[in-house]
Amino acid sequence: VQLQASGGGSVQAGGSLRLSCAASGSIGGINTVGWHRQAPGNQRELVATFISHGNKNYADSVKGRFIISGDIARNKVFLQMDSLEPEDTAVYYCKAVGPWGTIWGHGTLVTVSS
Repeated sequence: VQLQASGGGSVQAGGSLRLSCAASGSIGGINTVGWHRQAPGNQRELVATFISHGNKNYADSVKGRFIISGDIARNKVFLQMDSLEPEDTAVYYCKAVGPWGTIWGHGTLVTVSS
């Protein structure tokens, strides 16, 4: 089973993108889904997480601009990104966490130009 992320692209600052992540098959036992990102030369960092009981957490840098949503039971997670900034440029990775460990998607590139 793999996670497939999509929706990346190139936008100007102030624009919006919506990332999607879906599993290629059925994954049971997921308790957390989330998005991370990695900019060139930087370590991968947390963007947002969505826990099965409903809690959502965001990195300070994206609070008020990004919204994570999804249907964990259907193995889908989304990231609505508004008011994008050049600093948001990165490869975005989705993940699913369960008692069996963590599954990562392959990543989708987001480029924000000033």
